[in-house]
Amino acid sequence: MLSLEELAERVSSEEIDTVVVAFTDLYGRLMGKRYDAPFFLDSVPRDGAHACDYLLTVDVGMTPVPGYAFANWERGYGDVHLVPDWSSLRVASWLERSALVLCDVMERGGEGLLPLAPRSLLRAQVERAAALGYSALASSELEFYMYRDSFATAAAKRYSGIERTGWYVEDYHILQGTRHEDYVGALRRHLSASGVPVENSKGEWGLGQHELNVRYAGVLEMADRHVVYKQCAKELAGSMDRSVTFMAKVDADQAGSSCHVHLSLWRAGENAFQGSGECAGLACSDAFRWFLGGWIAHAPEMMVFYAPTVNSYKRYQAASWAPTRLAWSVDNRTAGFRVVGGGPSLRIECRLPGADCNPYLAYAAALASGLDGIAGRTEPPPAFAGDVYGAAELPHVPRTLRDALERFEASALARTAFGADVVDHYARFFRAEADAFDRAVTDWERLRYFEQI
Repeated sequence: MLSLEELAERVSSEEIDTVVVAFTDLYGRLMGKRYDAPFFLDSVPRDGAHACDYLLTVDVGMTPVPGYAFANWERGYGDVHLVPDWSSLRVASWLERSALVLCDVMERGGEGLLPLAPRSLLRAQVERAAALGYSALASSELEFYMYRDSFATAAAKRYSGIERTGWYVEDYHILQGTRHEDYVGALRRHLSASGVPVENSKGEWGLGQHELNVRYAGVLEMADRHVVYKQCAKELAGSMDRSVTFMAKVDADQAGSSCHVHLSLWRAGENAFQGSGECAGLACSDAFRWFLGGWIAHAPEMMVFYAPTVNSYKRYQAASWAPTRLAWSVDNRTAGFRVVGGGPSLRIECRLPGADCNPYLAYAAALASGLDGIAGRTEPPPAFAGDVYGAAELPHVPRTLRDALERFEASALARTAFGADVVDHYARFFRAEADAFDRAVTDWERLRYFEQI
């Protein structure tokens, strides 16, 4: 990490000549500009930066989508003001002589945060927790697939027939993992050198699938680490003529890629989840029970923030390590909510989010749900023991993006926690995604119907 003074010193010594100024769009992708470092130091600390407001309304192909109240052709697609969060300023060691700073998006005119920006949603929930005396610590366990084809080659092949880097399941497998250390080891080192401290990496259950875990942090900083990790992973792969994907389900016959979210609340330097109460054999506090109860109760209506694409819902298959039903258990990987640790390390692992989630939105949804649980003293359902996949009596996760969207639009909590205008904006976003899929003709349809129908 860098202070402004340290950045100025490195610019003066010509160690750094470029500063990336960025924020995330609704998908969680970094958007922004590269600044000449001397100009950045002369201008951005005083004036901030600007970007076109259409970036918060485009689809994944950068096409402006009509129907948004916030930005549209009638309003002329103006600018939003970007204010750097100086605590996020860091060396981007995987890029040549570069630094990176993440920004908050402000209302037009620079007065206050723009409520619909992803980082703003999470900031609002962090402030809500602080008003109740809590801070939140979190971590993301991100998985991805790696291929020997470059991004350009994979695109030219229309992502069909590209070569995975692994040829057998390498879950925890050191030998197979060693074969990919040129990339994964470089990724660990670059992240650690760029203010994203790494815990470990391992092979995962799919062919060519990997997981790399970074150290937990305050929930906003963790979301920042998450997006820097993904950016570094993609750009490093590109520099090595490989490709990686964070799609939730890249192949029907392979495991999906998850983003297991770990979360705990803290108060006065101590884990607020630990306590003298008891729940399913756990020593815990009322805050733990109620937070867990709220998180589970509101999961269906917040699902679009955990599973934001049509593809996300293909991941929820039985016996695939992805949850299919809403239940909690103690250290049970078939449950959507897995409680792990004890005492100061007691925490909730939510296994619903896929690797395609926008972390600011996923964490905002988790905090809003859990804090509502505390406010309403929502008790969790009884802990489940056994194989949750086979428990037909338990509620199923939403099965499609449209199903999840309907629940989100009707959610009283979402409108209270995020604001009606924000809910309407994101509903338009998710509806555009679902509509685009409904218009598409897929390879599956051609294979199934071309001759036989």
